[in-house]
Amino acid sequence: MARSTSPNRSSLLAASLSPRSADLAGRAVRLSPDIPASFDARLAAHHRIIGRWVAFHETVARPQSRPEARHDIEAVFARAVAGILGPFDLVDLRVVILDAQGDHPPAATIVCDSQGQLDLGWIEDGDQPTPWRAAAYQAIGDSLGHILPTIRYDDLIEEISMYYWEGGTTDEEARAAQIALHGMDPDDIDEDMLPSAMDGRRPSWMRPENIGIARLLPADLRKALLELRLARRAARRLGDEHAWTIDRETVLTYLPENEDHSWLPPLTIVPFEAFARELDDITRTGMEMGFQDIAGICPLTDTASVERWLEALRTGARLLLAVQSLIRLYPLEPRDPQ
Repeated sequence: MARSTSPNRSSLLAASLSPRSADLAGRAVRLSPDIPASFDARLAAHHRIIGRWVAFHETVARPQSRPEARHDIEAVFARAVAGILGPFDLVDLRVVILDAQGDHPPAATIVCDSQGQLDLGWIEDGDQPTPWRAAAYQAIGDSLGHILPTIRYDDLIEEISMYYWEGGTTDEEARAAQIALHGMDPDDIDEDMLPSAMDGRRPSWMRPENIGIARLLPADLRKALLELRLARRAARRLGDEHAWTIDRETVLTYLPENEDHSWLPPLTIVPFEAFARELDDITRTGMEMGFQDIAGICPLTDTASVERWLEALRTGARLLLAVQSLIRLYPLEPRDPQ
Protein backbone atom coordinates (compact mmCIF):
# COMPACT_ATOMS: atom_id res chain seq x y z
CA MET A 1 0.00 0.00 0.00
CA ALA A 2 1.28 3.49 -0.83
CA ARG A 3 -0.11 6.98 -1.21
CA SER A 4 -3.56 7.17 -2.71
CA THR A 5 -3.82 6.04 -6.33
CA SER A 6 -6.91 8.16 -6.82
CA PRO A 7 -6.86 10.48 -9.81
CA ASN A 8 -8.36 12.99 -7.35
CA ARG A 9 -11.78 13.35 -8.83
CA SER A 10 -15.12 12.03 -7.62
CA SER A 11 -17.31 10.98 -10.48
CA LEU A 12 -19.86 8.60 -11.95
CA LEU A 13 -17.86 6.19 -14.05
CA ALA A 14 -18.70 4.08 -17.09
CA ALA A 15 -21.30 1.32 -16.79
CA SER A 16 -20.28 -1.82 -14.90
CA LEU A 17 -19.67 -4.94 -16.98
CA SER A 18 -21.33 -7.09 -14.34
CA PRO A 19 -24.90 -8.16 -15.24
CA ARG A 20 -25.76 -7.74 -11.54
CA SER A 21 -25.45 -3.99 -11.60
CA ALA A 22 -26.08 -0.86 -13.61
CA ASP A 23 -24.19 2.38 -13.22
CA LEU A 24 -26.49 5.33 -13.67
CA ALA A 25 -24.70 8.07 -15.56
CA GLY A 26 -25.78 10.70 -18.05
CA ARG A 27 -26.67 14.33 -18.63
CA ALA A 28 -29.56 16.51 -17.47
CA VAL A 29 -32.99 15.66 -18.90
CA ARG A 30 -36.61 15.56 -17.80
CA LEU A 31 -39.07 12.65 -17.68
CA SER A 32 -42.83 12.57 -18.04
CA PRO A 33 -44.72 11.48 -14.91
CA ASP A 34 -47.26 9.65 -17.08
CA ILE A 35 -45.57 6.27 -17.66
CA PRO A 36 -48.02 3.65 -18.99
CA ALA A 37 -48.33 0.56 -16.79
CA SER A 38 -47.41 -1.73 -19.66
CA PHE A 39 -44.22 0.26 -20.26
CA ASP A 40 -43.41 0.40 -16.57
CA ALA A 41 -43.60 -3.39 -16.32
CA ARG A 42 -40.91 -3.76 -18.98
CA LEU A 43 -38.36 -1.87 -16.91
CA ALA A 44 -36.00 -3.56 -14.47
CA ALA A 45 -36.85 -3.10 -10.79
CA HIS A 46 -34.18 -0.44 -10.23
CA HIS A 47 -35.44 1.54 -13.25
CA ARG A 48 -39.02 1.34 -11.99
CA ILE A 49 -38.17 2.57 -8.49
CA ILE A 50 -35.86 5.36 -9.59
CA GLY A 51 -38.18 6.13 -12.51
CA ARG A 52 -41.01 6.91 -10.10
CA TRP A 53 -38.68 9.23 -8.19
CA VAL A 54 -37.69 10.93 -11.45
CA ALA A 55 -41.35 11.25 -12.48
CA PHE A 56 -42.10 12.95 -9.17
CA HIS A 57 -39.39 15.59 -9.77
CA GLU A 58 -39.32 16.00 -13.55
CA THR A 59 -42.01 16.53 -16.17
CA VAL A 60 -42.16 16.89 -19.96
CA ALA A 61 -45.10 17.53 -22.24
CA ARG A 62 -44.57 14.84 -24.88
CA PRO A 63 -44.78 11.04 -24.58
CA GLN A 64 -41.53 9.09 -24.66
CA SER A 65 -40.45 5.80 -26.16
CA ARG A 66 -39.15 3.04 -23.92
CA PRO A 67 -35.49 3.68 -24.79
CA GLU A 68 -35.94 7.42 -24.23
CA ALA A 69 -37.55 6.89 -20.84
CA ARG A 70 -34.87 4.42 -19.73
CA HIS A 71 -32.12 6.81 -20.78
CA ASP A 72 -33.82 9.73 -19.05
CA ILE A 73 -34.28 7.82 -15.79
CA GLU A 74 -30.55 7.14 -15.70
CA ALA A 75 -29.58 10.64 -16.79
CA VAL A 76 -31.75 12.52 -14.31
CA PHE A 77 -30.66 10.36 -11.41
CA ALA A 78 -27.03 10.69 -12.46
CA ARG A 79 -27.39 14.45 -12.57
CA ALA A 80 -28.71 14.47 -9.00
CA VAL A 81 -25.82 12.33 -7.77
CA ALA A 82 -23.20 14.33 -9.67
CA GLY A 83 -24.59 17.52 -8.18
CA ILE A 84 -23.93 16.12 -4.71
CA LEU A 85 -20.53 14.51 -5.29
CA GLY A 86 -19.25 17.09 -7.73
CA PRO A 87 -17.91 19.73 -5.30
CA PHE A 88 -15.11 17.55 -3.91
CA ASP A 89 -12.32 15.38 -5.29
CA LEU A 90 -10.76 14.14 -2.07
CA VAL A 91 -11.36 10.55 -3.17
CA ASP A 92 -12.66 8.87 -6.29
CA LEU A 93 -16.23 7.69 -5.69
CA ARG A 94 -18.83 6.22 -8.00
CA VAL A 95 -22.43 5.17 -7.49
CA VAL A 96 -23.68 1.81 -8.71
CA ILE A 97 -27.27 0.57 -8.57
CA LEU A 98 -27.37 -3.19 -7.97
CA ASP A 99 -30.25 -5.17 -9.42
CA ALA A 100 -32.80 -6.90 -7.19
CA GLN A 101 -31.61 -10.28 -5.89
CA GLY A 102 -34.42 -12.75 -5.22
CA ASP A 103 -36.60 -11.25 -2.49
CA HIS A 104 -34.17 -8.38 -1.97
CA PRO A 105 -34.92 -5.03 -3.67
CA PRO A 106 -32.41 -3.08 -5.75
CA ALA A 107 -29.64 -1.41 -3.75
CA ALA A 108 -27.67 1.78 -4.20
CA THR A 109 -23.97 1.38 -3.52
CA ILE A 110 -21.15 3.88 -3.13
CA VAL A 111 -17.83 2.48 -4.34
CA CYS A 112 -14.46 3.97 -3.39
CA ASP A 113 -11.94 3.54 -6.22
CA SER A 114 -9.10 5.30 -4.38
CA GLN A 115 -6.44 3.20 -2.67
CA GLY A 116 -3.51 3.95 -0.39
CA GLN A 117 -2.76 6.84 1.92
CA LEU A 118 -5.01 9.86 1.78
CA ASP A 119 -3.05 12.97 0.84
CA LEU A 120 -2.98 14.97 4.07
CA GLY A 121 -1.42 18.09 2.54
CA TRP A 122 -0.06 20.62 5.03
CA ILE A 123 -0.89 18.39 7.98
CA GLU A 124 1.81 15.93 6.95
CA ASP A 125 4.15 18.00 4.79
CA GLY A 126 3.68 21.60 5.92
CA ASP A 127 5.79 23.67 8.28
CA GLN A 128 2.87 24.95 10.35
CA PRO A 129 3.14 24.55 14.15
CA THR A 130 2.67 21.01 15.43
CA PRO A 131 -0.37 21.90 17.61
CA TRP A 132 -2.23 23.08 14.51
CA ARG A 133 -1.38 19.97 12.53
CA ALA A 134 -2.25 17.68 15.44
CA ALA A 135 -5.64 19.36 15.88
CA ALA A 136 -6.46 18.93 12.20
CA TYR A 137 -5.28 15.31 12.06
CA GLN A 138 -7.28 14.34 15.13
CA ALA A 139 -10.41 15.97 13.73
CA ILE A 140 -10.05 14.06 10.46
CA GLY A 141 -9.49 10.78 12.29
CA ASP A 142 -12.54 11.37 14.47
CA SER A 143 -14.75 12.28 11.51
CA LEU A 144 -13.88 10.39 8.35
CA GLY A 145 -14.92 6.94 9.57
CA HIS A 146 -18.52 8.06 10.03
CA ILE A 147 -18.82 8.19 6.25
CA LEU A 148 -15.79 6.68 4.56
CA PRO A 149 -14.09 3.56 5.99
CA THR A 150 -10.43 4.41 6.58
CA ILE A 151 -7.56 2.65 8.36
CA ARG A 152 -6.50 4.80 11.33
CA TYR A 153 -3.50 4.28 13.60
CA ASP A 154 -5.62 2.45 16.19
CA ASP A 155 -6.87 0.13 13.44
CA LEU A 156 -3.30 -0.52 12.31
CA ILE A 157 -2.22 -1.42 15.86
CA GLU A 158 -5.24 -3.69 16.29
CA GLU A 159 -4.49 -5.56 13.06
CA ILE A 160 -0.79 -5.94 13.85
CA SER A 161 -1.67 -7.08 17.36
CA MET A 162 -3.93 -9.83 16.01
CA TYR A 163 -1.39 -10.92 13.39
CA TYR A 164 1.77 -10.96 15.50
CA TRP A 165 1.05 -10.40 19.19
CA GLU A 166 -2.09 -12.50 19.74
CA GLY A 167 -3.95 -9.45 20.94
CA GLY A 168 -1.15 -8.15 23.16
CA THR A 169 -0.54 -4.42 23.51
CA THR A 170 2.72 -4.24 25.46
CA ASP A 171 6.26 -5.14 24.46
CA GLU A 172 6.28 -7.99 26.99
CA GLU A 173 3.05 -9.46 25.62
CA ALA A 174 4.27 -9.09 22.06
CA ARG A 175 7.58 -10.84 22.80
CA ALA A 176 5.82 -13.66 24.67
CA ALA A 177 3.39 -14.23 21.82
CA GLN A 178 6.12 -14.39 19.20
CA ILE A 179 8.14 -16.86 21.29
CA ALA A 180 5.31 -19.11 22.50
CA LEU A 181 2.97 -19.06 19.53
CA HIS A 182 5.20 -18.29 16.56
CA GLY A 183 8.25 -20.23 17.70
CA MET A 184 10.66 -17.32 17.38
CA ASP A 185 14.00 -17.24 19.11
CA PRO A 186 14.14 -14.32 21.58
CA ASP A 187 17.26 -13.03 19.84
CA ASP A 188 15.45 -12.95 16.47
CA ILE A 189 12.56 -10.75 17.56
CA ASP A 190 12.50 -7.54 15.56
CA GLU A 191 12.55 -4.76 18.14
CA ASP A 192 11.28 -2.29 15.52
CA MET A 193 8.01 -4.23 15.33
CA LEU A 194 7.19 -4.02 19.04
CA PRO A 195 4.41 -1.72 20.29
CA SER A 196 6.75 0.83 21.86
CA ALA A 197 8.84 1.08 18.68
CA MET A 198 5.77 1.61 16.54
CA ASP A 199 4.51 4.27 18.92
CA GLY A 200 7.90 5.95 18.75
CA ARG A 201 7.61 6.25 14.97
CA ARG A 202 4.44 8.31 15.15
CA PRO A 203 5.12 11.85 13.95
CA SER A 204 4.42 14.59 16.47
CA TRP A 205 1.30 15.68 14.58
CA MET A 206 -0.25 12.21 15.07
CA ARG A 207 -0.08 12.48 18.86
CA PRO A 208 -3.25 13.67 20.65
CA GLU A 209 -1.21 15.21 23.47
CA ASN A 210 0.13 17.75 20.97
CA ILE A 211 -3.27 19.12 19.95
CA GLY A 212 -3.36 22.87 20.29
CA ILE A 213 -5.75 24.75 22.58
CA ALA A 214 -8.70 25.79 20.41
CA ARG A 215 -8.63 29.49 21.29
CA LEU A 216 -4.95 29.69 20.32
CA LEU A 217 -5.49 28.28 16.84
CA PRO A 218 -5.73 30.72 13.91
CA ALA A 219 -9.24 31.85 13.00
CA ASP A 220 -9.34 30.12 9.61
CA LEU A 221 -8.34 26.81 11.16
CA ARG A 222 -10.92 27.18 13.95
CA LYS A 223 -13.58 27.86 11.32
CA ALA A 224 -12.61 24.77 9.28
CA LEU A 225 -12.61 22.60 12.39
CA LEU A 226 -16.04 23.90 13.37
CA GLU A 227 -17.47 23.09 9.95
CA LEU A 228 -16.08 19.58 10.17
CA ARG A 229 -17.49 19.16 13.67
CA LEU A 230 -20.95 20.25 12.49
CA ALA A 231 -20.75 17.92 9.50
CA ARG A 232 -19.78 15.07 11.82
CA ARG A 233 -22.79 15.75 14.04
CA ALA A 234 -25.06 15.66 11.01
CA ALA A 235 -23.55 12.34 9.93
CA ARG A 236 -24.15 10.86 13.38
CA ARG A 237 -27.84 11.80 13.13
CA LEU A 238 -28.31 9.65 10.02
CA GLY A 239 -29.13 6.60 12.11
CA ASP A 240 -28.22 2.96 11.48
CA GLU A 241 -29.29 2.46 7.86
CA HIS A 242 -28.49 5.06 5.22
CA ALA A 243 -26.49 5.65 2.05
CA TRP A 244 -23.12 5.22 3.80
CA THR A 245 -24.02 2.11 5.84
CA ILE A 246 -21.83 -0.97 5.37
CA ASP A 247 -23.12 -4.36 6.47
CA ARG A 248 -21.15 -7.45 5.47
CA GLU A 249 -24.24 -9.65 5.14
CA THR A 250 -25.95 -7.10 2.90
CA VAL A 251 -22.83 -6.65 0.77
CA LEU A 252 -22.50 -10.40 0.22
CA THR A 253 -26.21 -10.75 -0.56
CA TYR A 254 -25.77 -8.50 -3.58
CA LEU A 255 -22.07 -9.12 -4.28
CA PRO A 256 -21.23 -12.72 -3.25
CA GLU A 257 -18.04 -12.47 -5.29
CA ASN A 258 -16.72 -10.12 -2.57
CA GLU A 259 -16.62 -12.93 0.00
CA ASP A 260 -12.88 -13.52 -0.46
CA HIS A 261 -12.04 -9.83 -0.34
CA SER A 262 -10.26 -8.34 2.64
CA TRP A 263 -12.70 -6.55 4.92
CA LEU A 264 -10.20 -3.74 5.37
CA PRO A 265 -10.95 -0.49 3.53
CA PRO A 266 -8.62 0.61 0.71
CA LEU A 267 -7.75 3.98 2.30
CA THR A 268 -5.63 4.98 5.29
CA ILE A 269 -4.69 8.19 7.07
CA VAL A 270 -1.62 6.50 8.57
CA PRO A 271 1.52 7.99 6.96
CA PHE A 272 3.07 5.43 4.65
CA GLU A 273 6.53 6.88 5.11
CA ALA A 274 6.59 5.94 8.81
CA PHE A 275 4.63 2.66 8.67
CA ALA A 276 5.27 1.17 5.23
CA ARG A 277 6.07 -2.36 6.46
CA GLU A 278 3.08 -2.55 8.80
CA LEU A 279 0.65 -1.22 6.20
CA ASP A 280 1.97 -3.66 3.61
CA ASP A 281 1.54 -6.53 6.08
CA ILE A 282 -2.08 -5.85 6.99
CA THR A 283 -3.17 -4.95 3.45
CA ARG A 284 -1.50 -7.87 1.67
CA THR A 285 -4.75 -9.80 1.33
CA GLY A 286 -6.53 -6.72 0.05
CA MET A 287 -3.85 -6.09 -2.55
CA GLU A 288 -4.03 -9.72 -3.70
CA MET A 289 -7.76 -10.47 -3.42
CA GLY A 290 -9.35 -7.02 -3.34
CA PHE A 291 -10.28 -4.56 -0.63
CA GLN A 292 -13.71 -3.89 0.81
CA ASP A 293 -14.21 -0.90 -1.48
CA ILE A 294 -17.93 -0.52 -0.75
CA ALA A 295 -18.39 2.76 1.13
CA GLY A 296 -22.11 2.25 1.52
CA ILE A 297 -24.95 -0.05 0.44
CA CYS A 298 -28.63 0.75 0.87
CA PRO A 299 -31.71 -1.12 -0.44
CA LEU A 300 -34.17 1.01 -2.44
CA THR A 301 -37.81 0.03 -2.07
CA ASP A 302 -39.80 3.07 -3.19
CA THR A 303 -39.64 6.76 -4.09
CA ALA A 304 -39.26 7.79 -0.45
CA SER A 305 -36.24 5.50 -0.01
CA VAL A 306 -34.56 7.11 -3.04
CA GLU A 307 -35.17 10.53 -1.51
CA ARG A 308 -33.74 9.45 1.83
CA TRP A 309 -30.72 7.91 0.12
CA LEU A 310 -29.97 11.15 -1.71
CA GLU A 311 -30.31 13.18 1.48
CA ALA A 312 -27.87 10.88 3.29
CA LEU A 313 -25.53 11.04 0.31
CA ARG A 314 -25.63 14.83 0.63
CA THR A 315 -24.86 14.64 4.36
CA GLY A 316 -21.84 12.42 3.75
CA ALA A 317 -20.60 14.62 0.93
CA ARG A 318 -20.75 17.61 3.27
CA LEU A 319 -18.43 15.83 5.70
CA LEU A 320 -16.02 14.81 2.93
CA LEU A 321 -15.98 18.36 1.62
CA ALA A 322 -15.22 19.65 5.13
CA VAL A 323 -12.30 17.20 5.39
CA GLN A 324 -11.04 18.28 1.99
CA SER A 325 -11.29 21.96 2.91
CA LEU A 326 -9.33 21.33 6.11
CA ILE A 327 -6.58 19.45 4.26
CA ARG A 328 -6.25 22.21 1.68
CA LEU A 329 -6.47 25.11 4.10
CA TYR A 330 -2.77 25.85 4.71
CA PRO A 331 -3.53 28.14 7.69
CA LEU A 332 -1.39 31.20 8.24
CA GLU A 333 -0.06 32.80 11.38
CA PRO A 334 -2.37 35.62 12.52
CA ARG A 335 -0.91 39.04 11.80
CA ASP A 336 0.13 41.26 14.66
CA PRO A 337 -2.21 44.24 15.08
CA GLN A 338 -0.78 47.45 13.66
